[in-house]
Amino acid sequence: MPKPLTVALVAGAALLTRRALRRRVRSSPLWPLPALDPPVSGRPRERALRLLLTAHETIADGVVQLRLEGSGLPRWEPGAHLDLVLPSGLVRQYSLCGDPEDTSSYTVAARLVADGRGGSREVHEQLTEGMELEVRGPRNRFPLVAAPAYVFVAGGIGITPVLPMLRALPEGTEWRLLYGGRTRASMPFLEEVGKLAGDRLTVVAEDEDGRPDLAALFADTPEGTAVYCCGPEGLTAAVEEALPAGAALHLERFAPRTAAGPDTAFEVELRRSGRTLTVPADSTVLAAVRRELPDTAYSCEQGFCGTCQQRVLDGEIDHRDELLTDAERRDSMLICVSRARSDRLVLDM
Repeated sequence: MPKPLTVALVAGAALLTRRALRRRVRSSPLWPLPALDPPVSGRPRERALRLLLTAHETIADGVVQLRLEGSGLPRWEPGAHLDLVLPSGLVRQYSLCGDPEDTSSYTVAARLVADGRGGSREVHEQLTEGMELEVRGPRNRFPLVAAPAYVFVAGGIGITPVLPMLRALPEGTEWRLLYGGRTRASMPFLEEVGKLAGDRLTVVAEDEDGRPDLAALFADTPEGTAVYCCGPEGLTAAVEEALPAGAALHLERFAPRTAAGPDTAFEVELRRSGRTLTVPADSTVLAAVRRELPDTAYSCEQGFCGTCQQRVLDGEIDHRDELLTDAERRDSMLICVSRARSDRLVLDM
């Protein structure tokens, strides 16, 4: 067993390290990166912020929480997310789960996806306190709207955008929350959610309780209720199927939208390059384009980061992303996930 003096010295050293990091933030205030030249193709990159990682801690099995500090940070509303540019160059999106009124820091949480494409592993294993990280945003495609009542459904790390919503609800608002996960130990913020929700919370740990009873959750749902769901594809699909009449559904997915039917092949003309490509049914526009234009920018390949956004000159788009605004969708697409509803698309590439 460690001696009391040793414990005190270690705790004191950790406290001094945290204070040193905060002094560094104050002495090197937030600065925007220089304006970037527009890329040859793809979405013009946003001006970015460089923030200091002052906390990296495990808060549940397989989940770490990051605190990124600066000064005078852009404000955000519940449901917003950040683009985090990792040291490797990968770009990953994480929902903000801290206090929107805090303009000195952003807080996000990330679950380790063992069989993923490397982003979450980098966040868990390679990020350390004291590093400076590039951040873009915040942006919000999952805003909390006014409604007479709310039902929230969160699966695992899907609690992160929901948590600020719960804190923001006016007193007296009618709402309830179903929070599910594989095990209780894997569910971040479970204690805080319990304090916020009280008897309005239903916790479903799959290893103890099986699958959630959505029929019971939606029983006696008032007309006009806003239903917010964030979680894996199986959960979002089940909520869509069980949604009661008169309720408005708001979804944030972990993966791209799936097609209603089988995909088909189509042609893509690259107008500026003077080339015409065939996109097979089992491939993506991005893959086809990169065979001809290997320098085409991309990152997440899941329709979340916007790196591969391209202008569409002609053709009908099958949008499957979770990022673009309605205005952007009129004449652009994310070529990593979106496809064509018509036989042919013409891109400004």
